Amino acid sequence: MIEARQWVARAHDPFDRNVTTHVTASAIVIDDAGRVLVHRHKRLHRWLQPGGHVDAGETASQAAVRESREETGIDTHHPRVRPCLVHVDAHPGPLGHRHLDLRYLLVPAAAAVRDAPAAHETDDVAWWTVTELRARTDDSLVRAVDAALRRR
Repeated sequence: MIEARQWVARAHDPFDRNVTTHVTASAIVIDDAGRVLVHRHKRLHRWLQPGGHVDAGETASQAAVRESREETGIDTHHPRVRPCLVHVDAHPGPLGHRHLDLRYLLVPAAAAVRDAPAAHETDDVAWWTVTELRARTDDSLVRAVDAALRRR
């Protein structure tokens, strides 16, 4: 995480999608029962946490909340006064880009009702136990969930 922080501190605009390496934001959403919210990404055809690019005028922590709503149809929020960054992952993105993904702990809103996610965003949405998640996703997401569970 230190290398990512150093890169962000030096970058002219770390959120600029036109720069080969840029920051994205994700939501590690965990409910009171300890289940994790995931969605089947429409383009990648993989089960992932909700997340994506940071829009102009928003922070990475705001983008995590927005992306979770767009991709799952569920309202979420940060569980504390300040956002809780739990994990940073560097991975290849499309078009030869590299994403530095800032992953925040989020919780579902008290009266979370699932609306339909944006049609172009996802194939399916699910709540998985940590055991189910470990069997069906990659190590990076498992590490992020483990870090989020320690911070809950």
